[in-house]
Amino acid sequence: MKTIGVLTSGGDSPGMNAAIRAVVRFGVKNGLKVIGIQRGYCGMIDGAFKEMNFSDVAGIMERGGTILRTSRCGEFYTPEGRAKAAAKLKNAGIEGLVVIGGEGSLTGAKLLYEEHRIPVVGIPGTIDNDIAQTDMCIGVDTCLNTVIDAIQKLKDTATSHERAFVVEVMGRESGYIALNAALATGSEAAIVPEVPVDFDKLAERLFEERKRGKINCIIVVAEGAGGAIQVAKNLQDRIGYETRITILGHVQRGGSPTAFDRLLASRMGAEAVKALMNGETCMMMALRMNRIEHVPIAEALKSKKGLDMSLYELSLTLS
Repeated sequence: MKTIGVLTSGGDSPGMNAAIRAVVRFGVKNGLKVIGIQRGYCGMIDGAFKEMNFSDVAGIMERGGTILRTSRCGEFYTPEGRAKAAAKLKNAGIEGLVVIGGEGSLTGAKLLYEEHRIPVVGIPGTIDNDIAQTDMCIGVDTCLNTVIDAIQKLKDTATSHERAFVVEVMGRESGYIALNAALATGSEAAIVPEVPVDFDKLAERLFEERKRGKINCIIVVAEGAGGAIQVAKNLQDRIGYETRITILGHVQRGGSPTAFDRLLASRMGAEAVKALMNGETCMMMALRMNRIEHVPIAEALKSKKGLDMSLYELSLTLS
């Protein structure tokens, strides 16, 4: 193998740049030509290719987002679109592909291999941490630290004004961010898509805490669990607090990646290139027991990673 490509696809996550840097530098160090594909699968279809060297990835590790940019590509969902993309890769001499992204991105990589026999290796990058077979995905740690910092600041205002804040975080189908942020900040409740919520019981508990003298209240809700507005409507005038809503939104995706995410991305990026050089394909890099392991993409896509219910129970105990 002489030439490989690298792309980022789907939602961006902090640490993607560190992964790109590792792919480029490890590849070049090992005699490979590395082609950056801009705007994900859309750029693949358009032939938006650029050879990358050491200087192209200098100083990017500390930057959020992705220098290759990203997109969601409707055309690539079709067999015709994938055939067009595969033809562009082959015409450019790209013999292997590193795909950095979440479930949809990994599915696209798998289809490229199955339909056109293009060797692919995936790196899981998504703040939801909902990819199975890996302990952590790139961007999760940075996202959690961003959310925790915001909640701690809201706690100051909540205490000063004796208010309740309903804080909405990302997570359409996964409550990972909401649960872990709530547990790490000592919030009163985490409302997640995986667990039905009894608003009567929750309101009663919060009201009793208010009567015992608690002067602030933080409720963290995943967007897929109804969202902050709906939760606030269900609790308003029932918990003894004036209630405010904060929706954190896309700020959770940005920011300079933490040391953990930089290290994880660097390790996965280098290991992905090794896998391609060794003739592996349709594999995903996974963090397991602090080791980078290679697992079939098909296994990772069989099901979403479930919520750790022991952590959910712990959050109830400690809240």
